[in-house]
Amino acid sequence: MTRIDDKIRRVDALEKARGEAKYLADLSFDDMLYARFVRSTVARGRIVSVELPDLPEGYWYISAKDIPEGCANSLVMIAGDWRCFADGDVRYVGETIGVLVGRSRAVLKALEEAITVTYEEGEPAVSIDDALALKGGPILEKDDIHCSLVSEKGEDVEEVLARAETIVEETVETGFQEHVHLETNSALCCIEDGRYTFYISCQCPFYVRKSVAGLLGLKPQDIRVKQTTTGGAFGGKEHFPDVLAGPLLVAESVVRKPIKLVFDREEDMLYSVKRHPSKVTFRTGLDKDGRIMGSDINVYYNCGAYLSSSYVVLQRGVFHANGVYNFPSTRIHGYGMATNTFPSDAFRGFGAPQTLFAIETHMDHIAHRLGVDPVEYKRSCFLCQGDETVTQGHIVEKVVLEEMLEQVAAKSDYWRKSKEYGRGSGKGIGMSFYNHGGAFTGNGEQAIIKAHLKLVKDGGHFTILCGQTEMGQGFRTILRKIVASVLEVDLDDITYDNPDTDLVPDSGPTAASRSTMIVGRLAEEAATKMKERLGEDHVEIETEYSHPEGHPWDQSTFKGDAYLGYGWGCACVEVEVDPITNEVKVVGIWSSHDIGRAIDELIVHGQVNGGIIQSLGYASMEKMENRGGHFRQTSMSDYVIPTSMDFPRQEWGLVDNPYEWGPYGAKGMGELVFNGADAAYIDAVERAMDVTINKIPMPVEDLEAVR
Repeated sequence: MTRIDDKIRRVDALEKARGEAKYLADLSFDDMLYARFVRSTVARGRIVSVELPDLPEGYWYISAKDIPEGCANSLVMIAGDWRCFADGDVRYVGETIGVLVGRSRAVLKALEEAITVTYEEGEPAVSIDDALALKGGPILEKDDIHCSLVSEKGEDVEEVLARAETIVEETVETGFQEHVHLETNSALCCIEDGRYTFYISCQCPFYVRKSVAGLLGLKPQDIRVKQTTTGGAFGGKEHFPDVLAGPLLVAESVVRKPIKLVFDREEDMLYSVKRHPSKVTFRTGLDKDGRIMGSDINVYYNCGAYLSSSYVVLQRGVFHANGVYNFPSTRIHGYGMATNTFPSDAFRGFGAPQTLFAIETHMDHIAHRLGVDPVEYKRSCFLCQGDETVTQGHIVEKVVLEEMLEQVAAKSDYWRKSKEYGRGSGKGIGMSFYNHGGAFTGNGEQAIIKAHLKLVKDGGHFTILCGQTEMGQGFRTILRKIVASVLEVDLDDITYDNPDTDLVPDSGPTAASRSTMIVGRLAEEAATKMKERLGEDHVEIETEYSHPEGHPWDQSTFKGDAYLGYGWGCACVEVEVDPITNEVKVVGIWSSHDIGRAIDELIVHGQVNGGIIQSLGYASMEKMENRGGHFRQTSMSDYVIPTSMDFPRQEWGLVDNPYEWGPYGAKGMGELVFNGADAAYIDAVERAMDVTINKIPMPVEDLEAVR
């Protein structure tokens, strides 16, 4: 019998460790063909002509002209502006102009190199500043603003700032970040039983069919999507698989043979979505005692050429822009800027890491300016249960930041080290605090997602049917464990396979730290109902998400309780910096998190370690530059990510704080653990070097410039 407190080996651990797991690249079908994208080589311009070489027999070139008349050349994501094929003009380097299909990948590569696309080039706008200045003219009809919103609380900020003793102005910036999932993007389209069918490495199979159906005038349910074993995602396979699936579907409608597309690593680096770069400006008013009276904050995200999910990313960034702090008055303007770069999209944290880094860094700088310890200054502003949020809602749950602070400070010996390590001494220690709203914002779960899950009993075996995907985070193990614990059966008595949209209900996307918190709760409810009918031979139980009452949200004004449950975190990083080479050595990493109740500490351990190391890479070494619309880093030899050799063993802990509406009291955690170590690292480096840093990443070669 499996109990919820048991620490168990992940159900997919052995097949992956032994190399037995079958990924999309391993699949083969009779008479299967391959695909290769023909992409724009300029960031902005009008397509004058596309000159094709003579295509051998059995090879095809597919483009916008092959979309049936009356059907839209559009991929329907959250918005529908992303074109399946560039037609008439191009808006970013790597935009899909066409797709070549044939039997030999070597021949496809040679054909692609032989295609000549002639452009009338325009001047691209690549950065946020370029977009604000309307460089090259508007990308959109009138300006370069894809989307915007404002969130405010308290008194009018201008009146508050007019009364302030001091106003601190500052700009904090973050850069692109590459997902570097172990398995590159891949998809296969074929016809099975007379229907278009996708085998695809993705997070959200129901998203894929919705996105591409209109290309052929179909309904989403006319298309079948089967998720294959997915080797990592981090958000990079939330909407981006749609960009692969669209051209493949159009090609399949012409060729009518199985077509497989697998990116190599260089394609994945150059021609896939990234984390949104950001620019956050502050005007923060202090009273005569240095206390924050209010802050005027502008948040700018570089969305790239198309909107995709950027409006929702921007919303979460704005709603987290005050971090874990209760400022009396705040006004936050958010802007999603259109640029001629590859569109940015979902990435672990979904917009929150950028603003959380900004507010933590801003708070550190204010504290240093006042000559007080940053941790003491921050704790004086901590949010508490019942406090008003930036969306004029309230913190519903108990907040245990003080407990996490005590835990981390004791393990790291923070107070002693903070006093002893003088600025510029070569040694530094920093601490950050952060949160992450679990599940979809506001009424998203009830009004948009409406998650369903089905639990089926046949004889003595149980099958979980839901749309949630395993992408390396351990959810296949977690969901089976929840059901097994409720039913008091062994894990082997339960099956939960990769979803097939023909067989499972739509449980919503595998994103937004919602899988355990929302879908896990549905599984717990279904298992509880099933337990009452264990004597029956065949039983089917279906559950649907129901939003707790008494927590209003107005989607038109973005006011109310944006999140009913937050994950909370505290991270501490200690560094030593070589005064000659600027080489930074991290000598200690400590963290504590409130994730409600941990369903399985082994999986939590892996998520904490991985998330914090990924956050440290974001701050210290993962430099991705874009020049004229072209990413300069093309491989893992010039885009550096952390390895186990770059950072020391972590010490981590949890503060138990059961969440009322989660399975066994669990909350979301997958994104939370990314959200704070970057700021702690930068504060530690600033103290060690006696410098001020206002942007990340900050690799060693850039540190000399801030001295």
